[in-house]
Amino acid sequence: MVKLPEPKILRREPAEMTRAALVQAALKLFGRQGFDGTSTREIAAEARANIGSIAYHFGGKEGLRAAAADFIVETIQGVAGQALGNVQAPAPGPANPEAAQALLFAALERMVGFVVASPQAGEIVQFVLRELSHPTAALDRIYDGVFEPTHRRLCQLWEQATGEPAESEATRLTVFTLIGQVIYFRIGREAVMRRMGWKDIGAAEAAKVVAVTSGNLKAILASKKSKA
Repeated sequence: MVKLPEPKILRREPAEMTRAALVQAALKLFGRQGFDGTSTREIAAEARANIGSIAYHFGGKEGLRAAAADFIVETIQGVAGQALGNVQAPAPGPANPEAAQALLFAALERMVGFVVASPQAGEIVQFVLRELSHPTAALDRIYDGVFEPTHRRLCQLWEQATGEPAESEATRLTVFTLIGQVIYFRIGREAVMRRMGWKDIGAAEAAKVVAVTSGNLKAILASKKSKA
């Protein structure tokens, strides 16, 4: 039997660990309490870090909010990239309708797996919802980093799958609808669990959500085909 090499364990430096802990603490507390409702002392306590480390690593509370936004961008780019590739890069060449449809289904499944079932998504969504309610420069970073390019890539796939122009009003609204149905299962998580009698939304429950949302996508695509 061939013995595989031992995996390398990446050890982070203390300063890097402190920085990451502060970002996670800010993401959590800004999402729950809002930016103005959260003190740097609370963030430091949540991260188990010295309060002076916020100024050292980020220049202050505003810089920490920007770092939290950048963390969201990096995380969602990673999730989207698994199905769509680098959404910041130029779109790939035309795909045949079947291949484009398969990518749409794959993207929807990835979206459900992360947004609905991942514990980390809860804090990200809370942070983003607050930014959407009271936009700041952090929302600009998130919009430019993931919202706009991911939505645009999905619109391009929709054109390849259906023939409808990617930047038409109808296509853009349709893509928002596909995304919105997934987001509801996160922001309405407590209501969904109560109504469905679920104690949690894990892999098994997420698979059921995938089945329904995929069915919706399939029905929309079928309606487009019948009108062609």
